[in-house]
Amino acid sequence: MVKGEQRRKQLARQKYERQARRRAETRQKTKRRNVIIASVLAVVVAAGATAYATAGLVGADNKNDAKASAADRPKDPCAAPAKGEPSKKQWKKEPKLTVDGSASYTAKLATTCGDISLKLDAEKAPHTVNSFDFLTRQGYFDHSPCHRLVDSDLHVLQCGDPTGTGQGTPGYTIPDENLKDPRLKGGVYPAGTVAMANRYDGQSEKTRNTGGSQFFLVFQDSKLPANYTPFGTITQGMDVLKKIAKAGYTTDPQTQNTAPNATVVIDRARITKS
Repeated sequence: MVKGEQRRKQLARQKYERQARRRAETRQKTKRRNVIIASVLAVVVAAGATAYATAGLVGADNKNDAKASAADRPKDPCAAPAKGEPSKKQWKKEPKLTVDGSASYTAKLATTCGDISLKLDAEKAPHTVNSFDFLTRQGYFDHSPCHRLVDSDLHVLQCGDPTGTGQGTPGYTIPDENLKDPRLKGGVYPAGTVAMANRYDGQSEKTRNTGGSQFFLVFQDSKLPANYTPFGTITQGMDVLKKIAKAGYTTDPQTQNTAPNATVVIDRARITKS
C-alpha cells in the first residue's frame, strides 16, 4: 500500500513537472514571437551602473542551435567582403527633411551574398526614407555587416549597424511612421517588408520614436506587433535572403544575439530617385 501511494505521488510529481516545462516553453515561444526587434532590448544593471544589453531576438530553438554547431554548420554561401572599413560617422540630429513624397526611391544593397533591391515608400514614411537616403548617400551602410538573423517564429535579417553589435546608431533618432499600414493587419509583417528597428520596450511610450539606422528584411510572414515602421518592400533578392537563412545562425551566449552563419556584409548601398 505504501509503495502504491509513493508511486502515485511520483506520477503526480512527474505530471506537474511536465506541465511546468510546457508552460515555460509556451512562455518562451510567446516571448520570441512578440520580442522587440530593437537596437537596445533591455536595461540591465551591471558593475553598479546602468548599461544596455545588446538586442537579441532571444531564444534560439533546438533546431537552430543544431544548425549552429560546428559539425552541422553548412558551408558559408557568401563571398568575402570587399576591402573597406565600416563607417564611424555620427550626427547630432536628424537630417533635414528633403525627401520628395511624390518621387520614387529605390535602394540597391550589393551584399557579399548577392544583390537585394528595395522600393522605398517616401509618401507614407517620409522621415524614415529621408534618413535612409541620407545615410546611404553618406556611405554609412557600406562595409557594414548584417548582424542578426532569426528564422524561428520571426523570419528576418537585421542590418544597418556598422559596429555589428546591435547597439550602433547614427547619433540621432527618427519618429515612428506608417504603423497603421493595412499590410500589417493581423499582427503580421508580410514577407518582403522592409522595416525599421527601434528601442520600443513594449511598455513605455517614452521608448517610442527611437528608430535610427538599423532595419530588418522580412523573408517570410512574421508575427510581430505593429510597432516598427514599414518603409519599403523587397523587389529583388528574396532568394538571397533564403540562402542566408538556410545557413542558420549562432547564438552568442552572453548577448543572445543570433548572428548569421553566412558572412553577410553590405559592400555597397546606393539610392536612386526617379
